[in-house]
Amino acid sequence: MTQEDDWDRDLLLDPAWEKQQRKTFTAWCNSHLRKAGTQIENIEEDFRNGLKLMLLLEVISGERLPKPDKGKMRFHKIANVNKALDFICSKGVKLVSIGAEEIVDGNGKMTLGMIWTIILRFAIQDISVEETSAKEGLLLWCQRKTAPYRNVNVQNFHISWKDGLALCALIHRHRPDLIDYSKLRKDDPIGNLNTAFEVAEKFLDIPKMLDAEDIVNTPKPDEKAIMTYVSCFYHAFAGAEQILKCSQGIHYIIHILNTHFPQTSVNKTGQNSCSLSLLQDIANAWKGLEQVEKGYEEWLLTEIRRLERLDHLAEKFKQKCSMHESWTGGKEDLLSQKDYESASLMEIRALMRKHEAFESDLAAHQDRVEQIAAIAQELNELDYHDAATVNARCQGICDQWDNLGTLTQKRRDSLERVEKLWETIDQLYLEFAKRAAPFNNWMDGAMEDLQDMFIVHSIEEIQSLITAHDQFKATLPEADKERMATMGIHNEILKIAQTYGIKLSGINPYTNLSPQDISNKWDAVKHLVPLRDQMLQEEVARQQANERLRRQFAAQANIIGPWIQTKMEEISHVSVDIAGSLEEQMNSLKQYEQNIINYKSNIDKLEGDHQLSQESLIFDNKHTNYTMEHVRVGWEQLLTTIARTINEVENQILTRDAKGISQEQLNEFRASFNHFDRKRNGMMDPDDFRACLISMGYDLGEVEFARIMTLVDPNNTGVVTFQAFIDFMTRETAETDTAEQVMASFKILASDKNYITVDELRRELPPEQAEYCISRMTRFIGTDCPTGALDYISFSSALYGESDL
Repeated sequence: MTQEDDWDRDLLLDPAWEKQQRKTFTAWCNSHLRKAGTQIENIEEDFRNGLKLMLLLEVISGERLPKPDKGKMRFHKIANVNKALDFICSKGVKLVSIGAEEIVDGNGKMTLGMIWTIILRFAIQDISVEETSAKEGLLLWCQRKTAPYRNVNVQNFHISWKDGLALCALIHRHRPDLIDYSKLRKDDPIGNLNTAFEVAEKFLDIPKMLDAEDIVNTPKPDEKAIMTYVSCFYHAFAGAEQILKCSQGIHYIIHILNTHFPQTSVNKTGQNSCSLSLLQDIANAWKGLEQVEKGYEEWLLTEIRRLERLDHLAEKFKQKCSMHESWTGGKEDLLSQKDYESASLMEIRALMRKHEAFESDLAAHQDRVEQIAAIAQELNELDYHDAATVNARCQGICDQWDNLGTLTQKRRDSLERVEKLWETIDQLYLEFAKRAAPFNNWMDGAMEDLQDMFIVHSIEEIQSLITAHDQFKATLPEADKERMATMGIHNEILKIAQTYGIKLSGINPYTNLSPQDISNKWDAVKHLVPLRDQMLQEEVARQQANERLRRQFAAQANIIGPWIQTKMEEISHVSVDIAGSLEEQMNSLKQYEQNIINYKSNIDKLEGDHQLSQESLIFDNKHTNYTMEHVRVGWEQLLTTIARTINEVENQILTRDAKGISQEQLNEFRASFNHFDRKRNGMMDPDDFRACLISMGYDLGEVEFARIMTLVDPNNTGVVTFQAFIDFMTRETAETDTAEQVMASFKILASDKNYITVDELRRELPPEQAEYCISRMTRFIGTDCPTGALDYISFSSALYGESDL
């Protein structure tokens, strides 16, 4: 027989099936386990140690399995489950994907699959009906038994049983006295199912394995759960088949009477009183026979259960006795030993702990002795046939138990007496260990500190280490006193051992430290102290040299940094200074440039100091906020600024000379720029620039100001430099407007259109200029333009051309 390999997939497909299987399989197992006086509550948990699983297989097979392992460790449980699985395999069952580890770990799906395999093998496989067996045989049996009943059509083990009528029909077919089938309704499935469940449990000894609501509310009830439950009906009614055949014998007797005694047969005109009386006597006798047989069956069942209980108790008694006798074997000899007479204190204490553990084990086994006595008592009360043997074995166990208790107490007294002889020496060992351990730890820490590599970056840090080292050296006299006290304890142990002739093992049971270890480490500490002094002094000299380099660099950097900043500010002021001519500014800037070039030697010297600091691994300097990188960047900015400023002044001179701008005009431009350079950084933001233009007479709209900003800030930096301002004002002063410039301005006002509206002119231009343009511009000729659009292109050409407007 092979295991059905679809159970796990079914469970994954429908959780409701798993619930039905769990309830059904649990009830099925308990219907057999109760014969052994036990049951399960949780199908995953209660089979994990393998004990109840082995018991279940013994009950349903009637065979004995190998003796189970009684340990509680995981490997014991796996061994027991493997014994059960091996037994299943020995019955021709092929287990697929089911291992002992999964069952021990409480894998629910694997456990359900294993139980289903057991049900198939022991409850369904042997069913045989008309050359069909197992599942097909059970289905054919159900079809044959329910064929005469209305509204019943058994085709499978799921949908065909949802309305409950098929179960009721099975019961009625064999026990019509238990159910009135004519009163059942197909539209009451829950009522029908509960009727079948209750009758089966009460009168047929078939436990309730399903819930009516689960079956009705599940589109397709679990086939395995239904099949398991229905198989119980098959086994319950298998013996009834013979009774049914006997009842059919009545009709055969009547047929024989009619054949051989025609005078007793029924004629056409009436009934013969003799035949009626004979038939009545036979019927009454048969009914009496049925009642006697029923009473005998009940007595037989009761007696079978009693004998089963006795067999179970007797087997349980033997098992517990065997386990107990196995445990007690050799215990009396062990308790009688005098191994403590030549033992050391630690060995005695080990023996005492071992004896205490034995006493705990002894107390734990008290419950088993009581159970053995209780089982023996119950066997006597149930009139067990071999009660004398049971009583003799029980008495032997009780007598041995009492003797073990006496020997246990005697051994404890002897161990306690010998232990006291060693307590004085042991206390000294303990005191040595308590004092030696912290002192040893202190020396370990001291040696670690004395050899610790240190990295410092300042005089303060190395001075802190020196202070800590001096404090450590101050503790050495007190530490030496502690060493001498610890060694004194060891000397006292030697003195006691010599006085009383005690042979010491040479090992302190409380510590691995020996007096020699303490002496060796103390010598090492004293050797490391002067070496540490030398290392710290060498580091002091190095840090002092580094400090001199820091101060030397800082002295120069604190001068050079501010000098560069000052020169940057002075150059900025020269570029916007209105005093003097451009030529005078140029001369001043040239002088600044020469001074800067001459200052280069100071930068080079600072670079040399910086290189020395780098070689000495100096990366911080609390004496200055200037780093070499800051100075380099500032120096490059200074060179760039002076060169750019000289170039700007040269451009101003060229512009002035080329455009004919007077010095007074340039001074005016400088004064305006300086006034509106509110941040004094040589730049104006757009709002300051707008204010500057308005102060100089410009009447600006948004479009016009945007046009000007594209000229003075082409890169859209958001600021207007002094040079850009001078360039703009120079162009504004020196150049005349052209027709193209006017057209470009109008195009900006018109948002890039070729025409402009009256509203745009009035919005962007001063009123007088707007009305002037409106009155002189001609109407724009073109498509897709609003009414009243004006032609600013012809107006610009005429304004700067030869014609007059």
